[in-house]
Amino acid sequence: MKKQTHPETYRLVAFKDMSDETVFITRSCATSKDTLVVDGVEYPLVKLEISNTSHPFYTGKMKIVDTAGRVDQFYQRYKARKK
Repeated sequence: MKKQTHPETYRLVAFKDMSDETVFITRSCATSKDTLVVDGVEYPLVKLEISNTSHPFYTGKMKIVDTAGRVDQFYQRYKARKK
């Protein structure tokens, strides 16, 4: 393997899906100020709005995630074209 391929901050990070509280741990360079203790080990925490455990494509459930009224803004903007 080539040297200096991965950044120095490449480490185990906990990612938490905020819509269904699922936590998974993987290697990442993502920065975070928050931490989470999983099985007695403290990991940097990155919060996600949606992941494979809550995304409609993977779950088969239709669910609208409205971040700051974006869905409402979309419907307001394009409701005239609907007719």
